[in-house]
Amino acid sequence: MSQNPFQYTGKLYLIPTTLGISNPEEVLPASIKGIIEKVDHYIVENDKTARRSIKQVDQEKNQSSLKLSLLNKFTDPAELTTYLNPCKEGINVGLLSEAGCPGVADPGAEIVKLAHQIGIQVVPLVGPSSILLAMMGSGMNGQSFTFNGYLPIDKKERKQELKTLERISSERNQAQLFIETPYRNNNLLEDIKQILNPATRLCVACDLTLPSEFILTKSIMDWDKTKVDLHKRPTIFIIQKDI
Repeated sequence: MSQNPFQYTGKLYLIPTTLGISNPEEVLPASIKGIIEKVDHYIVENDKTARRSIKQVDQEKNQSSLKLSLLNKFTDPAELTTYLNPCKEGINVGLLSEAGCPGVADPGAEIVKLAHQIGIQVVPLVGPSSILLAMMGSGMNGQSFTFNGYLPIDKKERKQELKTLERISSERNQAQLFIETPYRNNNLLEDIKQILNPATRLCVACDLTLPSEFILTKSIMDWDKTKVDLHKRPTIFIIQKDI
């Protein structure tokens, strides 16, 4: 008989949310509702949006029963271990992302790290990931890709980083993903078109899973002939220079 490797009986559920304003039933499996029905303790980035997300999935959930701990840039790191105290008492906790999957390009990774260190079982649930959806729709190398987060704001540094990512993509046959603050998307797209090799492929994946979803892959040369407004729309950019 194998020994249970977890010290506590309470579990940490990683609960995905929608990627924007959409019907949860269209993008989230029924299992998400089942967990939310049973869990009252949550670790979230924003109280208001978390409550709205929970209500969208389970309209009958008693909001007064929710116990929310905030995890954002203002959170004192010393408080993080206390967020998992319910798990030590045998009570399940839900980690809720603002959009998509917790722990992926998300501050919740710190809580997941702590859960493993303390001996709490981590249970990731199925849900939408903008990174994976963008890769699926890009036609680029799904066997090897890297998510690079945000590029530098400084124009000179950004140019250098874009050229570096383009070189790496060619040397390793590897797709390179990155994002930008939504109100700067159009500026980034223009920078990409001006800086990268005309033959390099660029995928723009915008508003994923939403009615306004837009996914298009073209060479930089062909993007010069394409008009699209990405202002304030969540977008994943992917580049790959073929060998």
